[in-house]
Amino acid sequence: VVDSTPIQLMARSLDWAKHRRRKAAAQCHGRLNLQSCLPRGAIVDPAAEHDSVRARELCAQVQAGEIAIFDQAYADFAHLADLSMRGVFRVTRAKDNLQCRVVRKLQDGPDGNILRDDLIALTGPAAHHDPVELRRVTAPVEVAGELREMVFLTNHLEWSAQTIADLYRCRWSIETFFKELKQTLQLADFLGHS
Repeated sequence: VVDSTPIQLMARSLDWAKHRRRKAAAQCHGRLNLQSCLPRGAIVDPAAEHDSVRARELCAQVQAGEIAIFDQAYADFAHLADLSMRGVFRVTRAKDNLQCRVVRKLQDGPDGNILRDDLIALTGPAAHHDPVELRRVTAPVEVAGELREMVFLTNHLEWSAQTIADLYRCRWSIETFFKELKQTLQLADFLGHS
């Protein structure tokens, strides 16, 4: 699982981390092993950089047959295509502006928790970066006590749609890890330039 969390900093002390006019922040990008619930790697950068900039570095050691789970901020189709070429399975949340066409419906109408399950091909600029067929699964996910409809993309065509939705729910493990890290270590100060 790959995700990031912001760390608030003092703007007057850390010029490298200027984020907004009077604010400073760093972004901690992490890769969490879901089997051990231990981090496999972390990168701390200025918060102004987009999350997808560090995705390649965080996934450099992911092996063929492993599963990478991303939030939509990490959805860089050139990087995702590279993972597919390496034999890495991926599950990510689709951005709202995803351009695609349905190649084949894998499910007619809602079935339990799954609202849609389609085989798609990307169109527009993303099609040049990631030409493989993808699976698009739409399912409700509980966020802050409310059900929200989310759309997931995967390059694994054999899993059940419920498995894909469940894998993405595992991504919340890294959110919990970051929350515990901040609370346990009580990150009040951050000193350093490297």
